[in-house]
Amino acid sequence: MLVLPFVLAAIGGYLLGSIPFGLVIVRAAGLGDIRAIGSGNIGATNVLRTGRKDLALATLLLDAGKAAIALLIARWLSGGSPHEIEIGLTAGGFAFLGHCYPVWLGFKGGKGVATYFGLLLFGMPPLGVVVGVVWLAVAMIFRYSSLASLAAACVAPVLALVGGYSGSETAFLVLLALLIVWTHRANIARLRAGIEPKIGEKKETADAPAPPAEPPASAPS
Repeated sequence: MLVLPFVLAAIGGYLLGSIPFGLVIVRAAGLGDIRAIGSGNIGATNVLRTGRKDLALATLLLDAGKAAIALLIARWLSGGSPHEIEIGLTAGGFAFLGHCYPVWLGFKGGKGVATYFGLLLFGMPPLGVVVGVVWLAVAMIFRYSSLASLAAACVAPVLALVGGYSGSETAFLVLLALLIVWTHRANIARLRAGIEPKIGEKKETADAPAPPAEPPASAPS
């Protein structure tokens, strides 16, 4: 019986998290399939590459909201349980997995950043706010969304440890940080190569191949 609430939280969280809001919103706006635009990602950063800031904002809020809703419902249903916090985090964590690997899209989804922040802001409010400030600071300084996401995810477990969060919560954040790094592995490669697009920059432009070099002029005879 102890396992059942965790199983139900995992299933419910995954199904809620797997709703591809970015894909649905862009199609509803008549802009086609978001997977054929920019990076092909269904998240808010790629939706922004359509030129529609309103659609990107809606995607951001909905993607963040589904993790928050999963967590809050799980906590409400398990209210009074000594494992209420862990059950809520399980639901939110699987919402994160559902967003990154939705069964409806062949397990090819987003990178989970908005869902991650929704989970932190509602599951660990003080920490979520501080981690959000870290994201904003790195994004404003370096103008790379991926770098800001990686920095925020990696610093979160350290802040949790310093802030006195439980061992299970800190371990949960370590696991999420590893997943964020994994979903951003292509971004890490582009950052190392110096070709990662900055915030607001179209990915096609950033990744465009360099023009071929002109042939050397023939030496005078």
